[in-house]
Amino acid sequence: MRGDRSAAAEQTAARLLGPLGNRWLHTVGVAQRAAELAEPLGLDADVLVAAAWLHDIGYARVATVTGFHPLDGAVYVVGQQWSMRIAGLVAHHSGARFVATARGLGRALSAYRDESSPMSDALTYADQTVGVTGQPVTVSERRVEMLRRHGSDSWNAKVDHLRGPYLRAMVARVERRLFHP
Repeated sequence: MRGDRSAAAEQTAARLLGPLGNRWLHTVGVAQRAAELAEPLGLDADVLVAAAWLHDIGYARVATVTGFHPLDGAVYVVGQQWSMRIAGLVAHHSGARFVATARGLGRALSAYRDESSPMSDALTYADQTVGVTGQPVTVSERRVEMLRRHGSDSWNAKVDHLRGPYLRAMVARVERRLFHP
């Protein structure tokens, strides 16, 4: 059964990301993956799926302030009366702290709690195992695609030596919990 938060988050994402083509397809895939992960990982599905629907909301024109989507998304969801927990999950998904620090946005990002928990790992796992058109991918495939899309001079490329190992360790943690409970 779908919870109130995840249903409202889906509506928000559909309205703001629906027109963005592949961004919407990716978001749908991440939300579906999150829904699949919640029960086997023993997580609150309503929180996880809501965060999954909102994880890329910072790409929406109405939410863009700094151009760094995790931070812009967190600011937006707080402004829309979402919980600080959801905002923190959005802010810190997929190793955002590495890029934020490199861009000089680390202090702004730190206004949102990085819970570093199985919940945040599951959100990042969902994001990093769904490709740009919503298809399942490995974390390695996702990394290669992201670096190609953003370019070799991007902030993502500049911090890949730090963020890459973090993401691989997170995937390993989630897969241990999934396959070796």
